[in-house]
Amino acid sequence: MTQTVNKSLNPLPLKERMKVPRQPMPEQPPLLRAANFGEVNLGYSEELARQEAARCLECAKPICVNDCPVGVKVKEFVQLIVAGDFMGAAAKIREDNVLPAITGRVCPQEDHCEGGCLMGKKVTPLGIGYLERFVADYEQQHMDPKDIKKAPPSGKKVAIVGSGPSGLTAAGDLVQKGHEVHVFEALHELGGVLVYGIPEFRLPKQIIREQIDYMRAMGVQFETNVVVGKTVTINELMEGEGYDAVFIGTGAGLPQFMGIPGEHFNGVYSANEFLTRINLMHAYEFPKYDEPMVDFRGKDVAVIGGGNTALDAIRSALRLGARKAYVLYRRSEAEMPARKEEVKHAKQEGIEFHMLTAPVEFLADDKGWLKAARCVRMELGEPDASGRRRPVTIAGSEFDLPLSVAVIAIGTSANPLIQSTTPGLATNKRNYIEADVMTQRTSRRGVFAGGDIVTGSATVILAMGAGRRAAKSIHEYLTTGSW
Repeated sequence: MTQTVNKSLNPLPLKERMKVPRQPMPEQPPLLRAANFGEVNLGYSEELARQEAARCLECAKPICVNDCPVGVKVKEFVQLIVAGDFMGAAAKIREDNVLPAITGRVCPQEDHCEGGCLMGKKVTPLGIGYLERFVADYEQQHMDPKDIKKAPPSGKKVAIVGSGPSGLTAAGDLVQKGHEVHVFEALHELGGVLVYGIPEFRLPKQIIREQIDYMRAMGVQFETNVVVGKTVTINELMEGEGYDAVFIGTGAGLPQFMGIPGEHFNGVYSANEFLTRINLMHAYEFPKYDEPMVDFRGKDVAVIGGGNTALDAIRSALRLGARKAYVLYRRSEAEMPARKEEVKHAKQEGIEFHMLTAPVEFLADDKGWLKAARCVRMELGEPDASGRRRPVTIAGSEFDLPLSVAVIAIGTSANPLIQSTTPGLATNKRNYIEADVMTQRTSRRGVFAGGDIVTGSATVILAMGAGRRAAKSIHEYLTTGSW
């Protein structure tokens, strides 16, 4: 049973807490980890977790909670860590977050809870993500699956399309309300972008499987190799199979390319294909798995883009034996959307960053294999619609960068399959599904949507926030019948 914290359990006076430095996360040494796919961050010990938790100022109005897209009660779970009640802390997190071991590893906390931490005004903010990860891992090691309780059945049946972060979150929240929840996944392994898009060194596959097993114990049912829109349609799920509501959380997995000459050459990949081959086809376990991919040993590899996906791709290429590994980004480092920790880790591992640089053409040998990227230098002009300064080409700055492999990581767009097979489902001009920002309701009665298929490419935690809003709205619809 979760402790209810009514008064501070922290022995440190407030002024003393500000003097305690943030406890660093133990990690693999850079040169060692650059040659393996083992997890970079190694996790807190119990002692480190309690030392870090003791830094919390226990704010009367914790901004960190408001800045969390799923509303985790940070102050309360941190106090339980201080008290040594790690299982109680895990239960407290699970009131709002059904995937804590995942968000503790890949959520950009600096943009959310830690970004709102008042300590950050004077010192380093509380390591909320590190503490969440510690608690989730402790729970996994010490829990008894028999203790996972199932809610009384409501008699209602919900289909979740996609087993990525939005779908899993919606499923976890709904099953706790007693609804019968079925998750349909198009691929052969569950997890969506969590499993095919994020490499092993950041988010081990075993962690994802454990979180999904926890959800199975809660009562969620999963089915793989079901391509909704082809194997079965939304109409067939609702009219033929008796689902009372459907949540579409398929993500946005259609790769975007740059539209420059030479993108068709051998050795040029989309980040989506590149990471899927590595993560789902086990290229990271070569030669145990003989995945048909370019031999990276001794090759020069570049990724084009500045987000987390770009860094995941280039750090994977390095681990597969790349001789040189480059990030080409058309803006400066200050504009990069990637997590600061990932940028730091990449630099430590030897990744070379070429800022204000953009390819304008790929060049190939006489057999059609990539041999170089023709690039230009950029400078920053006025801000564009994203609020970032627009990159402008510097005349006469062309140069050729020798390459054997290039990975395009400039974003994704919506796969149109479900939209094209669901009459009456409204979409916008970019073919993303239109859904209310608060309720995630679509134009079709009983059909909800959230995550990247609505917003375009975003973070795991923002997709989870959409899943939570959708679950709340679905429950209200199933309970009241009103639309």
